[in-house]
Amino acid sequence: MESIHLEISGRVQGVGFRWFVRERARELRLSGWVRNRHDGAVEVAASGEAEALLRFQTALREGPSGATVESLRPLPPVPAELLKTPFEITR
Repeated sequence: MESIHLEISGRVQGVGFRWFVRERARELRLSGWVRNRHDGAVEVAASGEAEALLRFQTALREGPSGATVESLRPLPPVPAELLKTPFEITR
């Protein structure tokens, strides 16, 4: 299993972004979590098959209607074994 850990910035809070992320992750059978950050960004950690993670990142770049994604920035990796199923929204 591979994993990703990203910071997503732009207009990503208050537009259903975390719900969108959770639903896409579950559709792709990924483990992990998504949470809002105090600086207005959203943080995502996910693990799964490489192809599913690529599709997931494509969805994250687009986001739900109402969101404006300005950047996806990689963060230090979270070990895949620490990311649980089902994918969840955390605080």
